[in-house]
Amino acid sequence: MTTLRDVAQAAGVSISTVSRVINEPQVVKSPTRERVQALIRELGYSPSRVARRLRGEARTADLVGLILPDIQNPFFADLARGVEDVAQQHGYLVFLGNSDEDMAKERRYLEVMRAEAVNGVILPPSSGDDDAAREFARSSGVPVVCVDRRLSRVITDTVVVDNVRGAYDAVDHLVRLGHQRIGFIEGRPEISTSQERLQGYRQALAAHGIPLDETLVRRGDSRQASGRHLTEELLALPQRPTALFAGNNLMTLGALEAIRQRRLRIPEDLALLSYDDMPWALAFDPPLTAVRQPGYEVGRRAMELLLARIREPGRAPSLVMLQPELVVRESCGATRARPAPRGRRRLPERSAG
Repeated sequence: MTTLRDVAQAAGVSISTVSRVINEPQVVKSPTRERVQALIRELGYSPSRVARRLRGEARTADLVGLILPDIQNPFFADLARGVEDVAQQHGYLVFLGNSDEDMAKERRYLEVMRAEAVNGVILPPSSGDDDAAREFARSSGVPVVCVDRRLSRVITDTVVVDNVRGAYDAVDHLVRLGHQRIGFIEGRPEISTSQERLQGYRQALAAHGIPLDETLVRRGDSRQASGRHLTEELLALPQRPTALFAGNNLMTLGALEAIRQRRLRIPEDLALLSYDDMPWALAFDPPLTAVRQPGYEVGRRAMELLLARIREPGRAPSLVMLQPELVVRESCGATRARPAPRGRRRLPERSAG
């Protein structure tokens, strides 16, 4: 890699002269300035962003880190776009890492981002007890915004979706259509989103007086293969469920594979509802009923919180809770809806605290 010293030696000037050409070109005589600038281009020299920041130069470290658990998940792709759009509007670039739900990989990205002196980091913690994220938030001095998931024992700015509400509305919808045996495929149990969706599932059943049947709950890893395998287990039960609620969009795709393999009809043989909408949901036959999360808005609000934290490091941490939307299409048989059971109780109103 070409250094400042290399440029100085090639130009026959001092290192300080090259530095002045880069930072204060107006104070360097024209022939020297032009010769140094030509050599900078020829040798491909790029000033160190970190070094320039350490010298206190303005607007040289406009970089934020974003670590996602699965960039192939459409929800996280929407989230990333929201982050990037706001970042670009304020002159920041986004350093993107894909942790693949691997804490060791996440830790390596955090170490690189610390070395690169990023202005802040946005990430969904790998778990509530994510040691790497907790340590980084406590000791790095770099602002951190948790997104989609919560981090335990460390208070940070956080943007989440009301997963309890979203899951409650999904199961409530299925019960109103007459379903009593509702299978639930949970995502990774150590992350807050999975825990909250299971909570909403349980609360909706309880609100309708339906006893919880633990055999209908399967815990997965939020990936497509897991959705397929666990759906196969549920469909193999002596008394299989009449409806299936999948805990995220990738597990929904796996569930569809298992359902198609058994040649079951949706919704005649089995109703299917997904937590997470998908861009291609309308292309399914029948179109998929889903809980839609505001992924883009989650990313946008997270970047706005990070900017606020950068401007005001001492401000009190904020929790932003956004609301999901139940998008009713045809995969649960809503067009042939049966009357709602009597005595239905709504989930009490919740706030972000």
